[in-house]
Amino acid sequence: MSSDDDVLPSVADAPGFPDADRVPRKQVWAWALWDWATQPFNSVIITFVFTALYLTSENFIDPAIAVLGEDDPAYAAAIDDLASSLGWGITAAGLLVALLAPVLGQRADASGKRKSWLGIMTLLLVACVGGLYFVEATPGAFWLGVGLIALGSIVAEIANVNYYAMMVQVSTPRTMGRVSGLGWGLGYMGGIVALVIVVLLDTFSWFGMDTSNGMAYRLIALGCAVWTLIFAWPLFRYVPETQVRRRPTVSIIKGYGILVADLRRLWNEARSTLWFLLASAVYRDGLAGVFTFGAIIAAVAFDFSDSQVILFGIAANLVAGVSTIIAGRFDDALGPRRVILFALGVIVVTGVVIVALHGMGAIVFWVCGLLLSGMVGPAQAASRSLLARVSPAGREAEMFGLYATTGRAASFLAPAMWALTITVFGATIWGTLGVISVVLAGMVLMLFVKTPADRGAAAPA
Repeated sequence: MSSDDDVLPSVADAPGFPDADRVPRKQVWAWALWDWATQPFNSVIITFVFTALYLTSENFIDPAIAVLGEDDPAYAAAIDDLASSLGWGITAAGLLVALLAPVLGQRADASGKRKSWLGIMTLLLVACVGGLYFVEATPGAFWLGVGLIALGSIVAEIANVNYYAMMVQVSTPRTMGRVSGLGWGLGYMGGIVALVIVVLLDTFSWFGMDTSNGMAYRLIALGCAVWTLIFAWPLFRYVPETQVRRRPTVSIIKGYGILVADLRRLWNEARSTLWFLLASAVYRDGLAGVFTFGAIIAAVAFDFSDSQVILFGIAANLVAGVSTIIAGRFDDALGPRRVILFALGVIVVTGVVIVALHGMGAIVFWVCGLLLSGMVGPAQAASRSLLARVSPAGREAEMFGLYATTGRAASFLAPAMWALTITVFGATIWGTLGVISVVLAGMVLMLFVKTPADRGAAAPA
């Protein structure tokens, strides 16, 4: 592996990097609010509400099959087909992100217009989410919904590339961990507030409004679009555009040639950064699996009711949000690598405890599940902080493009290990060890990653 000095000059060494006393607080909060603004797309649209309860429901299958009822094999097959089609649409979107993210990030760096690119992608995301209002409860509208969600996934990921890169404009080497943690924590909080609003509207039966033809879900999508527009606005009002411009922009095709040359240069001069991209891709997929399959473990292995699952989901996200904000201070004091390794270690041990003690009942999952949730956010936020600290000056968006690409490349690991361990051992609870094994593999890889960022805020990375 590379030595501590095997890293290109970082953002902290770049001319014009903000001093500790020169980052207005309103810029920091304006930047962090973008996480809050866009989280409903993940929590409300993709994960819990629009796709799970509406787009993959009987509203979008042949009415002749829908009347057969849930116990009919043809009905079950039709619902499975909807879920499969949605999965393929999102998979295609992920492949496009993997192909486009590094080169588009490179163009944003070269042009010095990261905020402009972020603005374009944010508006496209708003348009995609708002467009879901037109997905009426009819089979003919299903692919419109899939297309809008897939396109939204693409623009959201590319927006993240530029958003992450802008972190260096609102932080210093001594505050980067806190700033990253603040944004990530606000994202968790924003998702929960949006979900609570949805739950309250449903509890009060939408105050008597006609919700036929999927109107409730369509209005939820429209509300998420408005939410994003309102809360993303402060970033564009208060955070200035980057002034870094290191090379002329080129076509996307030529950009891939530059990308290959840059990767070769990183291999020769900043190999530890590439190793970090590999290690983080593995453990980040494991972290995603913790949240993806956590609700299934609660419902199947610990017999949680639907209401208990929702309650646990709200509690888990609140714990994750608070812990991530707090962990940002340890990131600055101890270095992001230490925070990452500590969080991953706790996740591995806690996952084993869940499996070993699952016979004791729901209390085990409440305690250990919330502890797991409290570690996922800090690991994710510290990963963002570490890459920002060691990214070559003026190439932050490109590096976060690679971050997105490597993450996509490893996104099959946790689902595959989840399915494999359940198949081998014959019970859902064993899937926990499958997911945890991916986290452990990433943790082992991370042990060999050494960067100047390990020194935390004591010295510029």
